[in-house]
Amino acid sequence: MSLRKFRDALIVMGAFLAVIWILQVVNWAAGYRLDSEFGILPEHASRLPEIFTAPFLHFSWQHIEGNSVPLFVLGVLAAYRSLVRFLFASLIIAATSGMAVWLFQSGNELTVGASGLIFGYFGYVLVRGFFDRNLLDIGVGLVAGALYWTILAVAIPGTPGVSWIGHVGGLVGGVLAAWLLRTAAPARKPVRRAAPAAPSPGGKTKSVDDLLRELKEQGF
Repeated sequence: MSLRKFRDALIVMGAFLAVIWILQVVNWAAGYRLDSEFGILPEHASRLPEIFTAPFLHFSWQHIEGNSVPLFVLGVLAAYRSLVRFLFASLIIAATSGMAVWLFQSGNELTVGASGLIFGYFGYVLVRGFFDRNLLDIGVGLVAGALYWTILAVAIPGTPGVSWIGHVGGLVGGVLAAWLLRTAAPARKPVRRAAPAAPSPGGKTKSVDDLLRELKEQGF
């Protein structure tokens, strides 16, 4: 891991946090109208595109405060290897988390928040090293798992006021992204085989016994 890539990951996640906090201020000033306009409503076809806008919005200051630290830490860990892969991983996670809510959430419950991304980044970081066979990433995943394993409790059905379906969808999306975006194994070099022995003028390859017999007939 280079310091430049780690710096870029810090900048990207810092910018992302700045965006969601600016939107939170605007949302709060507008009486949280953005939530109702750009949040996910299950099974409403006209609200399907909102699976990509809902992660930028939150219901309250407590909601965004609780999400900010794990989002930043896990986002940096997910992004430091490659920003391009991180972008595709984020799209996959947002899609799986949002679609899980849109398809399986009951009633007309509005869903917003970056927690689906948090669970997705957690799953991505946790297994990426094993798919890539990268010892550094495996170590990072184990550390992330030790630090944030308690967030898995929030994915258990029955937690009041929490869209556990979106969390599970994000977690599955993170593992899926790690597999789809895994580093290809290096191609093996072809093994060169020895060229076959040149055939005799008659079209057949002479054996050692044939050569010895010819030498004996010639008096050697």
